[in-house]
Amino acid sequence: MSTEGGSTAWFHCFAGTAGDMTMASLVHAGADPVAVAAILAGLPVHDYALSFEPAMRCGLSATKAVVAVFDEHGHPHHEAPATDAGHDGHDHPHDGDHDGDHDHGHDGEHDHHHAGHDHGHDHDHDGGHDGGHGHGAHRPYRVVREIIEQADLPARVAARAQRTFRMLAEVEGAMHGVPADEVELHEVGSLDAIIDVVGTCAALEVLGVDRIVCSPITVGQGTVRAAHGDIPNPSPAVVELLARAGAPSRGIADRKELATPTGVALMVALADEFGPMPAMHVHRVGYGAGTADIAGRPNVVQVVIGLETPPSLTPQPGQPAQLLEVNVDDATGEVIAHTITALLAAGAHDAWASPIVMKKGRPAHTVHALCDPARANEIGAVLLRETGSLGMRGSTVQRWPQRREEAVVHVHGHPIRVKLAPGRAKPEHDDAVAAAAALGLPLREVLAHAAQLAGGLEPG
Repeated sequence: MSTEGGSTAWFHCFAGTAGDMTMASLVHAGADPVAVAAILAGLPVHDYALSFEPAMRCGLSATKAVVAVFDEHGHPHHEAPATDAGHDGHDHPHDGDHDGDHDHGHDGEHDHHHAGHDHGHDHDHDGGHDGGHGHGAHRPYRVVREIIEQADLPARVAARAQRTFRMLAEVEGAMHGVPADEVELHEVGSLDAIIDVVGTCAALEVLGVDRIVCSPITVGQGTVRAAHGDIPNPSPAVVELLARAGAPSRGIADRKELATPTGVALMVALADEFGPMPAMHVHRVGYGAGTADIAGRPNVVQVVIGLETPPSLTPQPGQPAQLLEVNVDDATGEVIAHTITALLAAGAHDAWASPIVMKKGRPAHTVHALCDPARANEIGAVLLRETGSLGMRGSTVQRWPQRREEAVVHVHGHPIRVKLAPGRAKPEHDDAVAAAAALGLPLREVLAHAAQLAGGLEPG
């Protein structure tokens, strides 16, 4: 079923995320809607129509997904959504974005796929789908799980869909104090939400996406109206989903519900990683539209699909540096230690000594200094003066310093500077010695405590 294999999809949720926007972004990126519909036909559900329509959001061309659910007479079903706190049933621009503010007297420019009813007569979708999904009754999680289990779906499509709904059920169960199997999935259990989730997984399969990366997810602020009154925005379900996955998010001054539980669940359940767009050869890009056309910000989910660039075995050119060295066989350990201190104080990047054996078996040391080429004369003078060597050699090298920052932690009230680098925290030795002496503690305990305190810090 896949058209290309080994691809990575990066979802840029700069304006939020929703289930239908995610599915639409993949179709806009090139997932064949006929192939997506063919996979969805394996679900044991009927009486819905899925369409993909061109849309413009803040001047950006995008695709909008619309799911229409029909009653037994073949008419659009616009039952008011039975929502609970944290569900998608309130007025917002995203999930439940099947707002119907389009004319279905089609002129051939839209892709429509219908299931389980006679669509030989006209259905006016206008005005019925704003706010929450509101399409059909909600379902317990166990029923949604059984629908997917009974479906004739590709294995990975079924697994991804099950993972998404299971995460939603576990979050809702934890919030309401009931087992996951007993959770009533209101909006996210409705038929159009099932189509959003399984359709997204189907589109990923059509595009051959093996790996998913997601940006930080943008959320709104304030409160939104739900069935039981006002609830915080972002909703409790969204916050819990983000917390469980340790997913990054960012809030903006917008009172709309920018990120819905369905959209966030897809990201936290399926993403292998959160962060910026990975290095890749880009093959496709797509934009999935939400309902509202927000001034100043395209209301879309962006997806970028391509093949990741493997890390190069040959490093990129580094910073030029001068390496200066002397061999000494008549300097004491104290003199060598003082020389290293003097070199660092003079501005050397680094300084160190290596034991060597010189002619006639004499034990000796090489004293090294690494410095900026512009300071080679100055650092070289210190090296010769402090060691008393009669000569010095040098070579030009490259260095690749890693990003690092300095922070301060307090061990029982004593400040200790800590160097921070990705995945590492190194306390300053002199600060730790002073703290250990003042506290009457072993140095190793103070170092360990400072490193533990710094473990939760990250270089910014």
